[in-house]
Amino acid sequence: MQLSGKTILVTGGTDGIGAQLIRQLRSKGATVIAHGRNADRVAAVRDDGFEVIQADLSTQAGIDAVLAGVMGRRIDALINNAGAGADHDFREGAPDLAAADATIFLNLNAPIHLIAGLMPELKSRGEAMIVNVTSGLAIAPRAGGPVYCATKAALRSYSQALRYQLQGSGIHVLEVLPPVVETKLTAGRGSRKMAPDECARQIVSAMERDADEANIGIVKVLQLVNSISPALARKIMIRF
Repeated sequence: MQLSGKTILVTGGTDGIGAQLIRQLRSKGATVIAHGRNADRVAAVRDDGFEVIQADLSTQAGIDAVLAGVMGRRIDALINNAGAGADHDFREGAPDLAAADATIFLNLNAPIHLIAGLMPELKSRGEAMIVNVTSGLAIAPRAGGPVYCATKAALRSYSQALRYQLQGSGIHVLEVLPPVVETKLTAGRGSRKMAPDECARQIVSAMERDADEANIGIVKVLQLVNSISPALARKIMIRF
């Protein structure tokens, strides 16, 4: 996709990977509409000259607010980047099921609802793109994060099926599988993390190439291992 002149909606665009994405997309000449939840971060991004829709995508009301915020607007690309994790480890105690439900809604339901709501507009563009940010953990899960891993694996399957459905429609579906990136979501999880600006750079590059799948950083190695032996990939990642 030629990004210059395109209008792109980025969920989770006020922090982490998303905050880098919106700036790199703008530098390519795109008009960016960002979404964020935290009021302070939303205000900071607005001060930087971006249009921002504030909403909580772990709720139906939040999804409705984002769709209402872009109603009647031209949208050439949707980047489903917003995501969260929930502690869910029975070795450490009873999990918070409300947090699990919110994670499932944000990571899986919200992208599906936004895609459905924007599909007529995307089809009308002639050339459009849906970018779903999953994770290397969509390939093989880790024991400590089963809910997060399950949502990303589900979104991966959804992306693959959607890509097949939309063949010939002019809508390209790109799945992005990042490694562990230095964000609030991964705080306390080791020190070998990718910088968010580099992750964003590789996502933007994949969009420009019309790639079907972007394996970012060390995920390339995980994909190679998985192609040879899925059982070995699972054995490696389950302890991660």
